[in-house]
Amino acid sequence: MVPRPTLPATSPSASAVPQSSSAATNPAALRLAVLPDDIGDPLFDLRPPNLARLAPGQVVTTRDVTATAAPLLTVPVRQVLQLKFRTTGAHGEPSFATASLVLPAAAWTGPGDRPLLVNNLAIDGLGRQCTPSYTLAHGYSSNTNSADFFPPLTQLAALRGYAVLIPDHEGPDMAYAEPYVAAHAVLDSIRAVRDLMPGEFGTSRFAMTGYSGGAIATRAAAVLLPSYAPELANSAAGAAMGGVPADYRMLATTMNANLASGVFMGAVFGIGREHPEILASMNNLAQQVAVSPLKDSCMTLLGLPGLATPSIDVAADIADPLHSAVARQVFQETDLSALRSAMPLLVYNGAQDFWIPAAGARELYRQQCALGVPGIYRDVPGEHFLAGDTGWGDLVVWLDQRLQGVPAPDEC
Repeated sequence: MVPRPTLPATSPSASAVPQSSSAATNPAALRLAVLPDDIGDPLFDLRPPNLARLAPGQVVTTRDVTATAAPLLTVPVRQVLQLKFRTTGAHGEPSFATASLVLPAAAWTGPGDRPLLVNNLAIDGLGRQCTPSYTLAHGYSSNTNSADFFPPLTQLAALRGYAVLIPDHEGPDMAYAEPYVAAHAVLDSIRAVRDLMPGEFGTSRFAMTGYSGGAIATRAAAVLLPSYAPELANSAAGAAMGGVPADYRMLATTMNANLASGVFMGAVFGIGREHPEILASMNNLAQQVAVSPLKDSCMTLLGLPGLATPSIDVAADIADPLHSAVARQVFQETDLSALRSAMPLLVYNGAQDFWIPAAGARELYRQQCALGVPGIYRDVPGEHFLAGDTGWGDLVVWLDQRLQGVPAPDEC
């Protein structure tokens, strides 16, 4: 029989929770145990002591990583600057996040302030070393997601004269797939850039984009902007999202008990970092895995368990976990379907995507059209991975037009 894991103390003065204690299922203690380990970089590891006194988006510290980042980007850049700033967690608590700002070498000669492309990359990992900012600061490694650099959206935008902002949108606790954490980090990263460089970006037009896990952040930021960062609305030119995990209830069917199971379980663990009732409903085996070194896995390693095509049921301590009261609560708390985007949308999805079906993206598009949002939808050829490339042409043209100030097309 697999024992319960020994959990760390929930406060410095408390002792570790013994395995035999009923408190071993204490959500607070379990959440502390599953949080990502420190990686030896204070920018990502150290929580600022005065967060509650800072405004959302207020910059805590910055550092220049041009020497490491510029060779990875392969295009002329003036500077690559990393920012650490105050943000807000899923439940309204003060937190912090990080982002990287790529400043092109060429001067901006267009009208107004230099436009800003917010490139929400698909981090899809549980460890802090999985973030794009970690790679830009420390160099390419086995933890780097190659999709951070190809298709080369960041590079192309820099060549066009746009600044590129790359948020680490899972936050310091790497809450993979949690939409509120992601939205707040993205919106506060824009605030941070304006706070730091008001002369260059004080009124900059911005557009956002993201594919797959990055689409979670982009979609959430677009619909939460009116309530969380309304002062940004006049500068929001558009949001493009592809391979959109729009309906978590649907994904519980399409990504469970197949080759996507590892990624699905990783997302469950990631959301559980902000919704610890998920963690408390795991069985002993799953809790042992959740507190093991696997809690720091990046995208490549997360996919490996899918080779065994396990069902999420193997991790649960309750019957029919995807239809349980816990699941219903989490689905409800992460459901953004009733919220209206503050900006025009481009939604695209692989027509043959069987893990994140186009039906979910089409329904998202229909919902936003019904709420009066200008938008277009495109089915693109391929399954989930191929569609990230086949949708490239439409994506680049649409984003370029939004950043140039061209009115967004509306096919609703």
